[in-house]
Amino acid sequence: MSTADDITLTGLVAFGHHGVFDFERENGQEFAIDLRLGLVTSTAAASDDVADTVHYGELAEKVVAIVEGDPVNLIETLAHRIADAVLEDARIESLDVTVHKPHAPIAAQFRDVSVTVRRRRTGGPA
Repeated sequence: MSTADDITLTGLVAFGHHGVFDFERENGQEFAIDLRLGLVTSTAAASDDVADTVHYGELAEKVVAIVEGDPVNLIETLAHRIADAVLEDARIESLDVTVHKPHAPIAAQFRDVSVTVRRRRTGGPA
């Protein structure tokens, strides 16, 4: 692997209906997504052309569509769905996806709960 650079997108907010409780699926809530993509950016830097890199605006739209899409019980499942979609771009050599559920139904006071999924290409599928 020759990952030399990162593209990071943090705090992407989308409204989804994920959770194990009926009220979570009925009412929905905000989720925040952080992405860290490992890839070589030297080609894009040399050409100064967005076509030679990951278009983070389009990537954000793709991730929001997943969060707003079909409900799942677990944010682990949601994180894996996002990772699978992001890694459709073969230029991405590594990926960290963090799904935050700041309004999770937890009886104690807390700021955030999150799950991070890490993927690394090893020459085959990630």
